[in-house]
Amino acid sequence: MLTISQLATYAGVTVRAVRHYHAKGLLPEPERDHSGYRRYDAAAVVELVKIRTLADAGVPLSQVQCLLAAGEEEFAAAVEGIDRRLRAEIRERQRHRERIARLASGDSLALPPEVVAYLDRMRELGFRERLIEVERDSWILVAAQMPEETPVFMAIKQAQLEHEELRRLYLDVGDLADCGPDDPRLPDLADRVAAFIAAAAAAAEAEGIEDEHPVSDDLVALLDATFIESFPCAPRLLKLLEERGWTGWTNIRRIDSAR
Repeated sequence: MLTISQLATYAGVTVRAVRHYHAKGLLPEPERDHSGYRRYDAAAVVELVKIRTLADAGVPLSQVQCLLAAGEEEFAAAVEGIDRRLRAEIRERQRHRERIARLASGDSLALPPEVVAYLDRMRELGFRERLIEVERDSWILVAAQMPEETPVFMAIKQAQLEHEELRRLYLDVGDLADCGPDDPRLPDLADRVAAFIAAAAAAAEAEGIEDEHPVSDDLVALLDATFIESFPCAPRLLKLLEERGWTGWTNIRRIDSAR
């Protein structure tokens, strides 16, 4: 969970802006905890990045809430109206107009084109929309925190999608999106995940490959929390992986090396 300062840093805004969005009713303000602080979760970061993106594109704050709640056709129509207004303004506004034009596609909101292409490829390969939505929100978090590294991450993820064994494994994870912790398929899935990660780790160690773009621990925690909150079976799956010697999800690693 994040403080208001950490939330602002993740989304690339000021604390004053966060408070302004609270006052405007665009971002829900959480209750204070026992220490007197307001704590924010990953969903708040995603929502704030969307608000910032629309505001940076020149959308009046009075229209942001409607756009965030709009359906696809209503959203596209609203974007077209804003685009017409921007065309009448001076050259300085041209940059805003180009950004607005990209907002007609839902996944492109707050996401770089590499991530949009990755999500489109997931749909082509038959991944469940629920899993794609979790991926989308996770990559909003990553792109907001690590924009320069995101293209590198996407090249890796695209290659993973084309890896048949890993793709099948990931498709099976998606198929368990709505299952409970007692689903009989979970132990077998944990076996397969553990075996694949062990083989990948051994190959990387043999070739001397190191992670050149490590993700910070707090971002890993947010991404793991998103996974756990999105999949009812996630806590059970993570426990099964621990029984097989692995911990984490975003950054799966051997338990002995994690200590």
